[in-house]
Amino acid sequence: MEMAVTAAQNDMRRAYYSGAAGILASALAWSVATGVAAFASPQRAIWALLIGGALIHPIGVLICRLMGASAAHTKGNPFGQLAGASTFWLVFSLPLAYALGLRNPAWFFNALLLIIGGRYLVFATLYGMQLYWALGLALAAAGFALAALSVSAVAVVTAGAAIELVFAMAGIILHRKWVRANNSPNPQPLGSST
Repeated sequence: MEMAVTAAQNDMRRAYYSGAAGILASALAWSVATGVAAFASPQRAIWALLIGGALIHPIGVLICRLMGASAAHTKGNPFGQLAGASTFWLVFSLPLAYALGLRNPAWFFNALLLIIGGRYLVFATLYGMQLYWALGLALAAAGFALAALSVSAVAVVTAGAAIELVFAMAGIILHRKWVRANNSPNPQPLGSST
């Protein structure tokens, strides 16, 4: 069973650049929301992040392909369903975050840091990488700490962008090391013979 899990994780890493492309796409969405919060309003930044969040997957796929990954896992990989399930959980959590944002825009971003942090913890299993434990916990810690400090919405959304950007760069570096360690730009996909 462990070999099957490792093969599924390797297939996801090969297809999605170890998830780094998705983190980078998310960092871009948070960065746009940061600009909107700073130069327009926190309320508009909520909508910017909601719209940007809806574009994370297609932009992540584009980034994957630009970096040489297929952005398509092998059919039958059980972790594809896990990724989909975690996406539904994220979407189902958004109304609660939005309701909090109606009371205080900073609370929307704090809640989103917690929600997204929780989703990244699932990615630790999806990709078999400790990076996602660190990312998920960093986002959650930021969400709690910034809420406790009652900082502005601009500060919270900026923190989200910065954390995601740092981890996107770390993910790119780790993926490149993983590829070198496997002596192949495309390690064996799930179900292939060696």
